[in-house]
Amino acid sequence: MPRTIAVNTWVWTSPLTDATLGPLARKAANLGYDALELPLENVGDWDPERTRDVLDAWGLGAIVVGAMGPGRSLVARVGDVGATQDYLRACIAAATTVGADVVAGPFYAPTGVAWRMDADERRAVVAEVRENLAVVADEASDRGVTLAVEPLNRYETSVLNTVEQSLDALSPLLGAGVGLALDTYHLHIEEKQPADAIRAAGSAIAHVQVCGTDRGAVGDDHADWPGILQALDDADYRGPLGLESFTGENATIAVAASVWRPLAPSQDELASRSIAALRAFGA
Repeated sequence: MPRTIAVNTWVWTSPLTDATLGPLARKAANLGYDALELPLENVGDWDPERTRDVLDAWGLGAIVVGAMGPGRSLVARVGDVGATQDYLRACIAAATTVGADVVAGPFYAPTGVAWRMDADERRAVVAEVRENLAVVADEASDRGVTLAVEPLNRYETSVLNTVEQSLDALSPLLGAGVGLALDTYHLHIEEKQPADAIRAAGSAIAHVQVCGTDRGAVGDDHADWPGILQALDDADYRGPLGLESFTGENATIAVAASVWRPLAPSQDELASRSIAALRAFGA
């Protein structure tokens, strides 16, 4: 069976709001996407009940995506742990309302914040993340939602960069409301062999995001897409593939994602070329 292919609304805009949701849902459905990745940058940006109605109208599924902006952290030295746990609870509640079973994101420290750690400090930071995530993970599990924790590249975080680090850090929690979100962009920076890393993640994979190696369209890059899809099959991952890219037309997101030039002739073309390539590769 073909995989569910989703597209993140960050391809076109930031933040997602009630006003922008309807046109983007229509656009995604007309391009052939099966689901939307819904970033919740700030609680209240979009109404979950209304969003569920819009998704149903266009026959789209949903994945909720968390945004770890300044101050959001499960590590106390770089953010407010309690407020971050409350934010994750809001993401879980939104997911339940829109019918999403995954909330994905780098739920440990603010994106773009990195610092050097010796071995002892790293062990302490990992233990702190695990402890502070566990409380929210139980609540997610009770509601049938998985928090899919995403390792990021070294330029965006120093906490979790690789699948191996993530498995080591989160192993006591995996399967009980916690999984991994793998993003091919970060895999191609941090992993020696992305396909092998996918296989190593195995049953811990809860969500997968895709894009070209330059954050542009899938298929316009040097990635071994047939090899990546085969590795996902080998890992028995049957969930969605979510296209995550960004527009440089929005100043906030352009700076956050380091998008300094157009990644395609248009954002619509980036989305259309990506889904066409994924289907051609057998997704």
